[in-house]
Amino acid sequence: MTKDLEDKLKTLPNQAGVYFHKDKTGQIIYVGKAAILKNRVRQYFQKSRRRDPKTDALVAEIFDTDWITVDSELDALFVEAEMVRRYMPRYNILLRDDKSSMYVRINYDDPHPAISFTRRPLDDKATYFGPFFNGGEVKRALRYLRRVFPYSTHTGVLPKRACLQYHLGLCPGIEEDKTPLSDYRANLRKLMQYLRGESDKVLQKIESDMQKAAKKQDFEKAAECRNQYYALKALSKQIVFSDKEFLDISKDRGLQGLADLLGQQKVPRRIEGYDISHMQGTDNVASMVVFTNGMPDKANYRKFKMRIPGNNDFAHMHEAITRRLSEKNIKAWGLPDLFLIDGGKGQVAAAIRARDEMGINRPMVGLAKREEEIVVHLEKSQVQVSKIELQKMNAIVSESDDFLLILLPKNSDIVKLLQRVRDESHRFAVSYHSVLKGKRQVASLLDDIPGVGPVTRKRLIKSFGSLRGVQQATKAEIAAVVGEARAAQILANLPRK
Repeated sequence: MTKDLEDKLKTLPNQAGVYFHKDKTGQIIYVGKAAILKNRVRQYFQKSRRRDPKTDALVAEIFDTDWITVDSELDALFVEAEMVRRYMPRYNILLRDDKSSMYVRINYDDPHPAISFTRRPLDDKATYFGPFFNGGEVKRALRYLRRVFPYSTHTGVLPKRACLQYHLGLCPGIEEDKTPLSDYRANLRKLMQYLRGESDKVLQKIESDMQKAAKKQDFEKAAECRNQYYALKALSKQIVFSDKEFLDISKDRGLQGLADLLGQQKVPRRIEGYDISHMQGTDNVASMVVFTNGMPDKANYRKFKMRIPGNNDFAHMHEAITRRLSEKNIKAWGLPDLFLIDGGKGQVAAAIRARDEMGINRPMVGLAKREEEIVVHLEKSQVQVSKIELQKMNAIVSESDDFLLILLPKNSDIVKLLQRVRDESHRFAVSYHSVLKGKRQVASLLDDIPGVGPVTRKRLIKSFGSLRGVQQATKAEIAAVVGEARAAQILANLPRK
């Protein structure tokens, strides 16, 4: 440990926060959280403390440490997750035993909304928060929040009577209509708003509701709002999600490095990523994901069902960018600071052609999967690649046709940022493609049966879970859902499993 770092550690505060260990180059190699920063960070440098070999390797590389303070340990949990996703420090990957990330799922539009946890988010109209790398701590955090915002955890078939959690004040009791659905959804909106980092707005809304109830002499409602208000104040949280920032955006090495590399005067605050997904030319879709200040802004994600048939990624990318840059969509969504295309020269050329045809002037680059090369058109990408920055970044550069192919070190913050945008656009595209494929597979069998329309099909799938479930069901089970006559018609036309 250097003398400068030793002096710096003496200024560690007795507060909760997130710390960043850095190597000699200033690269963030580990992000951690602490209930008390002073105690946790100094433990790394205590010679008497026994450590495993991986932690010893980490400590040997620490040259500098920075930190930010938050209001509580619960805050630190969410901030740590965001920072790990942003910087992908290599020791966070090496030291993490559980390699699966976790998402919080809220099916707000369901007739019986509930909160659950999943390893794999789907394109099912539910709202997802995450990913988080420590599932146990996320579940514990939601248990704290449940005391303020009671929510249901019942998915699928509801219990026949109010559960124990309802009697403990932790569940709205929707299984017995103990709470009106409108009131429950209003409560969920506050929780979702809180998870997005808008705690101040939530407190203002609760206070406003309390005052309105008091004026109407609805003292029971006013007392409920008062209790919720003080419970929320007691948590003293300001959880960070979506585009909320704890760090100055100019200090984000990935965004700032990308701006320097591409010769942009300002960091690209809004990056849009695009990808195409299909299976042998069927169920063709395109995804558009949005990253604001280096973090996913899922409320602004969009998806396109392709109108051009067949297996032609270049034509589909051209169609997706053309539709994105329509006058209507520009007015509704604005324009990004940078387009990132998932693919090589062909996909980037098709996207640039669509952009130019629409008369838009915005930077556009690609990221090729095989070598993770940044693909830049020499004349039409609307960027000026800095040769000085290329040298600083130890980049390997090659020219091919009219394109510049830039290969940066794999641990570059720029590469990590672009990979995250690219991987998210790929996930979102595959998710939508899977939904369409599933619908087509179901429709191809059920929709051709006389007497089975969209409503009947929906009832069957809801009752039996899938097409396979319908095929395995008995006549009596199907009849209980759609009636004897229609059950006989289905069994006569549907192949059995």
